Amino acid sequence: MPGRPRPHSISFPALALVLILALAAAACGNDAASGPVSNGTIADGSPATTGEGDPTTTRAPRTVTIAGSGDILMHSPVNAAGLANGGGQVYDFDPMFAEVADEISAADIAICHMETPISPDGTEISGYPIFNAPTEIATALAKAGFDGCDTASNHTLDKGYDGAVATLDVLDAAGLQHTGSFRTEADAANGGGVFYEANGVRVGHLAYSMDTNGIPLPAGKPWVINLNDPDKMLADAGALKAAGAEIVVMSVHWGAEYQAQPTPYQLDLANRLLASPDIDLILGDHVHVIQPIQKIGTKYVAYGMGNFLSNQSPAAGLLASTQDGAIFSFSFTEQANGRFVADAARYTPTFVSRPGYVIIEAGPDTNNDSFLRTVEAVNLLGAGTNDAVATTGEVAPDLLPPPPSTTTTATPRSTTTAKPASSAGG
Repeated sequence: MPGRPRPHSISFPALALVLILALAAAACGNDAASGPVSNGTIADGSPATTGEGDPTTTRAPRTVTIAGSGDILMHSPVNAAGLANGGGQVYDFDPMFAEVADEISAADIAICHMETPISPDGTEISGYPIFNAPTEIATALAKAGFDGCDTASNHTLDKGYDGAVATLDVLDAAGLQHTGSFRTEADAANGGGVFYEANGVRVGHLAYSMDTNGIPLPAGKPWVINLNDPDKMLADAGALKAAGAEIVVMSVHWGAEYQAQPTPYQLDLANRLLASPDIDLILGDHVHVIQPIQKIGTKYVAYGMGNFLSNQSPAAGLLASTQDGAIFSFSFTEQANGRFVADAARYTPTFVSRPGYVIIEAGPDTNNDSFLRTVEAVNLLGAGTNDAVATTGEVAPDLLPPPPSTTTTATPRSTTTAKPASSAGG
């Protein structure tokens, strides 16, 4: 991966074992200070020590930057372009990510949304409506700088339980963490959260989907995918925090396709989830267009991160905004009480160019139409609802939506569009 080492990762069951062993060691008379250290103190307020009883010098608070991006939606034309990149013999998706790899790798932890199943052996490749992506997409994602992916989507079960498991095997082989779909009931326990560690900060990740496109859950395996259930989502986040996560990121598959305005369901669920001390950031996906960022208290929700890689576009009978995506980055800083607060949000607008499906950054000097669409969508809830900054340029204030009057719920813009081509549905 260019730019930085991959953060340390550990599964929830493995971490539980580590915690048990650590507690056993502490019970055997270890007098060293324990717990997260912040500004020279332990989280309970006592002075941090060097191990010899002397207070340590005050150190800088720990920080970590977490990035997310939109749907990886492997339509047949995208797969065909990857095969052409490989000379017709192998799939090569690396060129599609080459222009944005540095930006992805700049984050301490970068998480993708793998919308579709992945073939374990390069056979039975298919696009919409029953997806099965080439194996090589996983290695391309890892090379681009991603550390893991969420796998909870309406397409998770396109190839059944076996396809869901095969996808996890492929991601494992590429060195990518994953959550949202599972091989076993034990893996799915407490939401099946995974852990990343960067800069000494332990970050937990959970993922959920609102549906499976009507595909029934496998008999006897209802745990194969996390489905949106607010009570369970809150409980799972609490369990992840209790297991040692200092920050919990939740990926949520939700919303109305091709609609930039969040639905009332999205707005209500985001407020409920972020009211919990156990959830620190929400990364939304599914709708195939950019939706707003909202800052709720001191926490952020990115309602929809658009399409990061897909065949969707006006050429396929869809909105121009279906070619837009972004890399959303959130910086967290440790507070004096040991908790982490997101103190900065930024986004790099992206655009899927055709016919090669190369993801490029969109700015005033590169693709101004896409840039303006993304900035407008990010700020669709009105001035003052977020403080996120676009990294590729600035927009005059008169081009942004006005402040909300009494609520952040706005009337949805028209989303009427032609039926997508068979090569571009999602």
